[in-house]
Amino acid sequence: MMLDSKIPEGPLKDKWTNHKRKIKLVNPANKRKYEVIVVGTGLAGSSAAASLAELGYNVKVFCIQDSPRRAHSIAAQGGINAAKNYPNDGDSIYRLFYDTIKGGD
Repeated sequence: MMLDSKIPEGPLKDKWTNHKRKIKLVNPANKRKYEVIVVGTGLAGSSAAASLAELGYNVKVFCIQDSPRRAHSIAAQGGINAAKNYPNDGDSIYRLFYDTIKGGD
């Protein structure tokens, strides 16, 4: 079975309904026959891979980093809220830029 990622046919209001009617379902007994390829090990890719593996699919995950832990979602977590600069929290605009550059290596 090959996933057809084209936009479903028909008017916009009917696209989701048409897609659900035409999609082929995988019998639970056949899940191990399929390999699911996940590209990227950030938050979305890692979550998708873990969820599909728990459901019983063979999952292959590919990343361009030397380790899946080097994904930008994981590396950038230190600077996400730094720009707020609340009093006495030790953060600053400088820290935001520093963390962003450091996480993007």
